[in-house]
Amino acid sequence: MSQASVSPGVRIHPSAVVEPGAKLAAGVQVGAFCYIGDEVEVGENTVFGPHCSVHGPTRIGRDNRFAGHCAVGGDPQDKKYRGERVELEIGDRNLFREFCTINRGTGGGGGVTRIGNDNWLLAYTHVAHDCQVGDHCVFSNNATLAGHVTVGDHVILSGFAGIHQFCRIGAHAFVGMGAFVNGDVPPFVMVAQEGYGRPRGINSEGLKRRGFDAGRIAAIKRAYRALYVAGGSMEDARARLAELAEGSEDVRALLEFIDSGERPLLR
Repeated sequence: MSQASVSPGVRIHPSAVVEPGAKLAAGVQVGAFCYIGDEVEVGENTVFGPHCSVHGPTRIGRDNRFAGHCAVGGDPQDKKYRGERVELEIGDRNLFREFCTINRGTGGGGGVTRIGNDNWLLAYTHVAHDCQVGDHCVFSNNATLAGHVTVGDHVILSGFAGIHQFCRIGAHAFVGMGAFVNGDVPPFVMVAQEGYGRPRGINSEGLKRRGFDAGRIAAIKRAYRALYVAGGSMEDARARLAELAEGSEDVRALLEFIDSGERPLLR
């Protein structure tokens, strides 16, 4: 093995390789045939199953779980990448199932890919360079983020969902199985497969599970109708949302999301 910085209580399988520049905090477990590279920092009690690879510069928080064959911190899959120093940051208490792939950032895209806390990324999910993922998200099997995607908190991506580069997915949104998203998805909105994904109401069941009361959900439904059902122009929808936002912080957040985007809204 190497002269990595290894705290007490770390368990490393004899077949694993840990490079000298790695730092492993107390309670970390490294499974059979893993590779932990230079400039990788791992927080307390994080566990790597067999055949995982982690390349640096990467910082991983505490209490994460990586199932077998995860590939973490690899070079960005971008032809413009020329070997510049770019990073990956992962928070705490995340679960990454088999064959997850997560790339570092690019020099032209901010330089850092970030994943927050308490997320579940299931088998074969992919997070590309410069993505920013919030907290409490669930990515089902084979869900894929292209580069520069921003995902808010409490987002669910169903199996085989694909998100186009530079898109934003607002907090509490739900993207259905197999939907391909090529525009920004506002907070609270559900997207269903129909060629490219199309909005299909709000994620009311998910909001109920997270403690949203009937009044908050009703306000969000009114905002959705103004944006997607009323049939007016985008300017008309913004004007109506501005009225609704006066009495609802959730609608105000939705309106701020719309006004801050660079890509067209998914409609």
